[in-house]
Amino acid sequence: MAPETAAKGSLNISISGLLRDLSGNADTTGSLKAATADEIAAAVSLIFDNRLSETQCAALLTCLHFTGRDRDPLVLAKCGQQMRDAATQVDRQALRKVVRTRGRKEGSYRGGFCDLVGTGGDGWSTFNVSTTASIVASTLLLFSKHGNRASSSTSGSADLLQAITPRAPVIEAVTAKALPSVYESSNYAFLFAPTFHPGMRHVAPIRKQLPFRTIFNLLGPLANPVEGSIEARIVGVAKQDIGPIFAEALRLNGARKGMVVCGAEQLDEISCAGKTDCWRLVERPNPAFRGPRDEEDEDFTTSDEEGEPRTLVDIEYFSLHPSDFGLQTHPLSEVSPGKMPKENAAKLMELLQSELPTGNPVLDFVLLNTAAMFVIAGVCDADTSDMGEFDDGEVIRETGPGGLRWKEGVRRARWALETGQARASLERYIEASHAAARR
Repeated sequence: MAPETAAKGSLNISISGLLRDLSGNADTTGSLKAATADEIAAAVSLIFDNRLSETQCAALLTCLHFTGRDRDPLVLAKCGQQMRDAATQVDRQALRKVVRTRGRKEGSYRGGFCDLVGTGGDGWSTFNVSTTASIVASTLLLFSKHGNRASSSTSGSADLLQAITPRAPVIEAVTAKALPSVYESSNYAFLFAPTFHPGMRHVAPIRKQLPFRTIFNLLGPLANPVEGSIEARIVGVAKQDIGPIFAEALRLNGARKGMVVCGAEQLDEISCAGKTDCWRLVERPNPAFRGPRDEEDEDFTTSDEEGEPRTLVDIEYFSLHPSDFGLQTHPLSEVSPGKMPKENAAKLMELLQSELPTGNPVLDFVLLNTAAMFVIAGVCDADTSDMGEFDDGEVIRETGPGGLRWKEGVRRARWALETGQARASLERYIEASHAAARR
């Protein structure tokens, strides 16, 4: 049932009918009606404008949780779209210019933006591997890392970045308006969630009072402010049964290249301890497409809006193990429990300065996740390699699960660290953020 008209003199809108449908209670006529994904998403959109009372907001989150509708791929996709629509909007034309001028095409990577993010909530509080891996990966990829402060761990991505010494980035200065200028000199940008999603402040105190994780814990990875410009991503989830659900939600949202991962220990990263389940989104040509096929613009399609799309996206399942990357295993106890932000930031700088010895658990943990990002983005598909100084050009063509070159990803990740290019990428981002703060 659609949201009802607000009571006279009230700024809030009532969703009593929707709550009744979600809870399975009959209406006054004795009929039952299942709430649709569109109706749920419309109700969620009211939160961002502060148009729901606290009581009904809490009731909505509770109903979605206990009915399992917050784990419905279509609901996630529709609510993710509403969350992005409510975000501070970024200049899409300016972002396309960034990709054209700064994107480094290689293999099947077209130079677009990438993201590496987890849903959190796995309870392991490991080292900030996704944030660190995103920095390392930005040596070869354009990166829009979407993140926030810690909610269920000791050190979130924003906490880590703000603890960097001697000079931390000004994460709040990277706004929607400033973002294109940041990319003029940096391959990396951290998109601080509160800066881009101001409407989330209305639900924050309610979420803190609820004794369970809500739909918003899953919507974060679907709400990157540059979503429409993201070419590739890896998303970690904390439960295996969420993996195929999230992969389908990404597909419904229009993602064409990506992978959802879950370590066997219910870890929302690629695990250094053993098996990781993977659900990969694979884009394939659609034989039924009748539009142009050789346009330079990657967004081209048929002129018939109801015609067949240029490509189709399949979801493939396989599992990964550190041995597929040529790396040894390490118990999660060696990369967790996570330290406080200052300690993790110190470890980050040790890593970027190549001060960690070969085989160090944190180093291998980062290599795994960086390598996977390179593989999924497509740079490892290239049969030649010219990353820069000290690149021997010896591409490792051996393939593993999914028919992909995981060991080549590690070779490239090691190059980024050992040549200092990863540290240089971080420094360029830090400088760009300070320049944005001065404007």
